[in-house]
Amino acid sequence: MLTRKQQELLIFINEKLNEGGVSPSFDEMKDALGLKSKSGIHRLITGLEERGFIRRLPHRARALEVLRLPEPPVPRAAKAAAAPVAAESKFKPNVIRGDFRGALPGRSANGNDAEAVSLPLYGRIAAGLPIEAMRDSSASIEVPATLLATGDHYALEVAGDSMVEAGILDGDTVIIQRCDMAENGTIVVALVDEQEVTLKRLRRKGNSIALEPANPSYETRVFGADRVNVQGRLVGLIRRY
Repeated sequence: MLTRKQQELLIFINEKLNEGGVSPSFDEMKDALGLKSKSGIHRLITGLEERGFIRRLPHRARALEVLRLPEPPVPRAAKAAAAPVAAESKFKPNVIRGDFRGALPGRSANGNDAEAVSLPLYGRIAAGLPIEAMRDSSASIEVPATLLATGDHYALEVAGDSMVEAGILDGDTVIIQRCDMAENGTIVVALVDEQEVTLKRLRRKGNSIALEPANPSYETRVFGADRVNVQGRLVGLIRRY
């Protein structure tokens, strides 16, 4: 899922590459999207890169490559009809089984003493939407209660490889405890500038907040404290093989 601006920029870059084989300049991107500064373009490109839509070509000025384009939106009626099947088939990990409907009360389907708890599944963690706006009552996932802490929780599918060295891979399902504060070093879901949602390690540095990736290919991003809102912290992870 991309923001409207991210999608506009991706399509603009792709069109320019198809026309002449050369990436547009930051000034051209800024003018095409009607932005006032190139710093906004930098944030959009970083978001697209983290989510695997583009990559920067090394040793070449302003060189970008489009890796994929967003999928066309699914009609609401078709999405609602397919949601139960998609949620069950897509999120069926072999390590921790996600379907506990046949389990006895108080026991999981694999026989362990763990209750199954149904959590809202908000889809792939993406830029552009606060977590509340990603709510979709038709999608959910059942997880062992032992993965949960106290309070409210939700689940997200991870997009991109910016947290691989923390053991979080593209396609993993992360369990998030809803909160608006977190300790230094905690992996959080952070909303930046009310526009971009990202999963990163949080570090407070004076009046600034650094969002650290766990992949040397990505840069740490530093923002004023008023620009970052914590939407939850990582408490568990489910992976399918």
